[in-house]
Amino acid sequence: MQPLPHRYTVTAVGEASGEIEMIAARLATLPAAAPQEFGGPGDRWSPETLLVGAVGDCLILTFRGVAAASRLPWSSLSCRVTGTLDRVDRAMQFTGFEVEARLEVPSSVDPGRARLVLEKAEQNCLISNSVKGRTHLLVEVVVTAVSTPLSA
Repeated sequence: MQPLPHRYTVTAVGEASGEIEMIAARLATLPAAAPQEFGGPGDRWSPETLLVGAVGDCLILTFRGVAAASRLPWSSLSCRVTGTLDRVDRAMQFTGFEVEARLEVPSSVDPGRARLVLEKAEQNCLISNSVKGRTHLLVEVVVTAVSTPLSA
């Protein structure tokens, strides 16, 4: 890891109507638009879906590191994240994120230990720690029949 602080720069370019282009160095341009709930087409990533997606993405990336440090073998992790947007004190904000995590581990792994490692990852997820809305983690640990090598 590089020394902190880290800086991330994204340029958003748009006109009076139509989609927005999200541009960052060395990344593919990402088309974005307002979500359907705000009068957009509903077929593009929006600020809302990007934020909700970042919660799941960050949890999986954090889990990779925590699982490797914990020497926990695992085969897959999927996170279905639902963000709730509401009005609070006359301002729109995300009030919560529900994360339904499904972790698959080999039969040699104690499901309780796997759950603890996943919970530790959620507690250390920098996106969850950076937003106002509370994150609620629901965990399902699935033990697979075949043992798999340690994944990082």
